[in-house]
Amino acid sequence: MTEHAQFPDADGSAALGICESLLLALTDRKILTDKDARDVLTDVLTSHAGAADDSRTPEKHRAVAEIVQRILDGKDGVRAP
Repeated sequence: MTEHAQFPDADGSAALGICESLLLALTDRKILTDKDARDVLTDVLTSHAGAADDSRTPEKHRAVAEIVQRILDGKDGVRAP
């Protein structure tokens, strides 16, 4: 990925926005059920929450888990609450 000097998190924000849009499009078109989409997000949340304890950067995993939880709670994952 390209590192942007002024915006080092731009790549991650772009990826998150794209993934959120894809999940919404897939559920809108009934390709995935809402439960399937929530299950995907729950898997990500569980993986990062569990990885935090054994990681050299637990705060990064906790931050990812927090963003995913915000999405599960029906909020926008890209923008802060």
